[in-house]
Amino acid sequence: MIPTALSIAGSDPSGGAGIQADLKTFSAHGVYGMSAITALTVQNTQGVSGIQLLPADFVAAQIDALFEDIRIDAIKIGMIANADIAKAVANVLKQHTQTPIILDPVMIAKGGHSLLEEDAITAVQEQLLPLADILTPNLEEAARLLDTDMASTRTEMETQGKALLACGPNAVLMKGGHLEGDESPDLLITEHGSIWYEAHRIDTANTHGTGCTLSSAITAQIAKGSSYEEAIQHAKTYVHAAIVAADSLNIGSGHGPTHHFHALWKTDPK
Repeated sequence: MIPTALSIAGSDPSGGAGIQADLKTFSAHGVYGMSAITALTVQNTQGVSGIQLLPADFVAAQIDALFEDIRIDAIKIGMIANADIAKAVANVLKQHTQTPIILDPVMIAKGGHSLLEEDAITAVQEQLLPLADILTPNLEEAARLLDTDMASTRTEMETQGKALLACGPNAVLMKGGHLEGDESPDLLITEHGSIWYEAHRIDTANTHGTGCTLSSAITAQIAKGSSYEEAIQHAKTYVHAAIVAADSLNIGSGHGPTHHFHALWKTDPK
């Protein structure tokens, strides 16, 4: 049977992030993708100019309908938007605790637009973090979840990752892209210890949706039966290659998307 994965997230009409990026990533990994949309956005590569949230009960109904009919091997949670949606999603998923959950606490778009209402942070902390198998915050998101300053060193990354682990997830992947320097390290923290995943920073403006893509690549690998460590290493390698190939897409005039199908498109699209 083909592995399956569900993305619970917002829609990005430009195709670089959100539901669209998740479905592309699932497909690139040979996983059948499904989606439950939490919000519609008005955005392009230059930024977000509008958000329309779906009713929380409608979001929950989408997820219920899928579980009633289709086997779901892994779930990725992205943009939740507000407290009501966070609580509704949590209430549904509490009935399906056998399905692995990768939680990407999307809070701010690449252009700086807020994607999470202030009252939702507490709901995410209390309702969703304890359900997560892997939490994948960037440094800014980690700081907001902990109500502290953003980590600026590897030591601070590890300290904050351990604090988030104490909030309930089985594992925390701290994404170090906001650190200064030539490297872009990520740090996996579990009760068994810590593992660093190294990568050289790539000089490109086309990094829209990298967080969504990384978390959905991890989700795809978990759906296929990989361990946390294997899934993260594969996802990190995949995203790095997608960023390397991103400039060949030439999409938009702002923060363009990564190249989700870099390994499948044998020639550059014209």
